[in-house]
Amino acid sequence: MEVNNRYVTITKHIQGSAKESDFELKVAPLGLSVEPGSNDIIVKNLCVSIDPYQLNRMKSYSSSQKTVQAAVGISPGLPIDALGVAKVLVSDNPEFVKDDLVVGFVHWGEYSVVKGGMLRKLDPKTELPLSYHAGILGLSGLTAYAGLFEICKPKKGDKVFVSAACGSVGNLVGQYAKLSGCYVVGCAGSRDKVALLKERLGFDDAFNYKEETDLNSALTRYFPDGIDIYFDNVGGDMLEAVVANMNPSGRVAACGTIAEYSDAAKRAAPNMIDVIYKRIKIQGFLAIDHMSLHSDFLSTTTEYIHNGKIKVQEDISNGVESIPSAFIGLFRGDNVGKKIVKIADE
Repeated sequence: MEVNNRYVTITKHIQGSAKESDFELKVAPLGLSVEPGSNDIIVKNLCVSIDPYQLNRMKSYSSSQKTVQAAVGISPGLPIDALGVAKVLVSDNPEFVKDDLVVGFVHWGEYSVVKGGMLRKLDPKTELPLSYHAGILGLSGLTAYAGLFEICKPKKGDKVFVSAACGSVGNLVGQYAKLSGCYVVGCAGSRDKVALLKERLGFDDAFNYKEETDLNSALTRYFPDGIDIYFDNVGGDMLEAVVANMNPSGRVAACGTIAEYSDAAKRAAPNMIDVIYKRIKIQGFLAIDHMSLHSDFLSTTTEYIHNGKIKVQEDISNGVESIPSAFIGLFRGDNVGKKIVKIADE
């Protein structure tokens, strides 16, 4: 038996901003059988994560491609791997059987052939939506958790600033920080998002960075006593303004630089005198560096979700054909919360 597998590829390496014409929806036959001894698993993809970092993989060159396996370059015409939730159809791996629900690295497509080591089995009795495992309980959630608690180590009363605060990571950072007794301000790109941060997600304050002509002055206004922790999702001139407003021994979790992904001219140049004399720590990190926290992260976050202390913010599109527009929309700020594409029902 075989199926027609629809999957998304890039037509060429992307320079600058991604466009619809950079992507192609391909169709290829896929036999639903595996070679004995191959350890292969064929899965039906249910939903996939859409993340900005993939743009760096789609370029002909990015320094990030040389760092870790998850960041290697993507070749035009080949499937694009991403975190997702799937259902096992056929398995040559003794740890997985037909109908198991799994989370791991699959493809931006309807079906994937993967190795067992790339997957983790989900509890079939889970009461939470499966999409949560590609978002808040996936790498986005772990990134927020590890960046705040391991890199920034918040203390009660710390003043915390989060950029791209309505994004998949930023909205969680703010909620975790509030639960830790911090004063939290976020920035976002629309008035509706600002209202959501304050009214639904519990931020102490928020502002629309597009309405601010002077970011330095804006941060002075929102943090008259300075910033202790900055969770940086954007890089660029926002990082420069934060460093100018940071308190001594301030901590910066450098999580993303979305402002620079499609425009290298926006590369940040913070005042290094401030960094040195204020003893500011700026640390880059990846979620995969902190897999030792995964069990604690899952149990803590799941409990917060069940008792209503964390509000889950998802932005879901439907169908494999919607993946390119969903991805491009990340760089326009279209998404509110974690961007996910639902491929199929269970």
